[in-house]
Amino acid sequence: MKIQLPEPVRSYVKWLLPGIGVKRWLLMLTLGIVLVGLGAGFLFRQFYLPAGVYRYLSLAFLPLWARGPLLILIGLGLVIFGLVGLNRALLAPFVRDGHEVVEALYRQRQGSQGPKIVAIGGGHGLATLLRGLKAYTSNITAIVTVADDGGSSGRLRRALGVLPPGDFRNCIAALADDEGLITQLFQYRFPSVGADSGLNGHSFGNLLITAMAEVTGSFERAILESSRVLAIRGEVLPSTLYNVTLMGDLREEATEGGVRRVAGESTITQAVGTIERVYLEPDDVPAYPRAVRAILEADLVIAGPGSLYTSVLPNLLVREIAQAVAATRAVRVYVCNVATQRGETEGYTVGDHVAALERHVGPGLFPIVLANDNFAYADRLPEGIEHPRLEVPAGAPYALHTADLVDPSHPWRHDSGKLARALMRILEKRKV
Repeated sequence: MKIQLPEPVRSYVKWLLPGIGVKRWLLMLTLGIVLVGLGAGFLFRQFYLPAGVYRYLSLAFLPLWARGPLLILIGLGLVIFGLVGLNRALLAPFVRDGHEVVEALYRQRQGSQGPKIVAIGGGHGLATLLRGLKAYTSNITAIVTVADDGGSSGRLRRALGVLPPGDFRNCIAALADDEGLITQLFQYRFPSVGADSGLNGHSFGNLLITAMAEVTGSFERAILESSRVLAIRGEVLPSTLYNVTLMGDLREEATEGGVRRVAGESTITQAVGTIERVYLEPDDVPAYPRAVRAILEADLVIAGPGSLYTSVLPNLLVREIAQAVAATRAVRVYVCNVATQRGETEGYTVGDHVAALERHVGPGLFPIVLANDNFAYADRLPEGIEHPRLEVPAGAPYALHTADLVDPSHPWRHDSGKLARALMRILEKRKV
């Protein structure tokens, strides 16, 4: 007759099975505790042991006063080695190759105690910011635009009706604990191999998120599960779960100031004319509730860097997002791009960037503006773009902070480390 043990008992018995690698450390830990107890008992004369015990332990050659401390030292050594070995055996399967367990635990502990930071935007600018912030905290929430309609994201959006996954993919990769092989796979883009190939230009991460949305039944669950695959530090959330189109009013000089309306984020940047305003259609979509809660609970809220009209503003045009930013007690910072952008901000100064932001969401939403002040690499910028001049109107309702934020190898982009340090300095000064 086979005895069937209860499930809780079977779970405990599994610890004694061969191959788990914990029994030796448990035995060492137990032996160490016994020796510490024997030594302490002998040292403090709480009980007396026969002389034969010490002969068995090969301690008869020692004077009586030394036997207790020696047993305690040996026991403590076994306890320490047992704990270290047990920790390694239990945690090693969850720590990436080449990393020490203690380093992983320290990073996790320090990150969990860091400030709560919300970063609002999209595109490569937001990913650059997140890559720098994760060195200071794991309490990061990236709020990402869902208005992207170009490239692989746009094709998947039109074909399958999903929200555009591209910016979410970039943010997940940027927040990954280790940007190793799995992250590289997540970012892998299939090459163009012919007109008949359905994979042309698609990113593996985009396809994974799209497939996950089909399997789980929701886009937000797909982002959550994809984030778990890469063990990210923080979370990535959409500004809204509704399918929105970014609309733009462009002023065309050739038609004596006439305004032309265009639809689609990718179309706006490619159209001829100066952007007068952008808006969402429909314009009354509700915000994603977790995004609103993250803003209200944050210590620091950051808008940008990234394309002003097509990455940053689409999030703030979701009214409940802008209302939450206005209501939060967090330090609020707008990060101006280190370079102007073709099709959006040619010739803009720092003040022009902020003025465009305020035309859409009102003044005072971001009382602090952070801008780059290192122009040493201006001659290496691509033709047609430049560093925004540090010009702001007199009496502007915001404080301008400047720092060296430029990436020397790509001077049209932010350096993630420099940007994160500058933002953390602003946060620390505001806390004092």
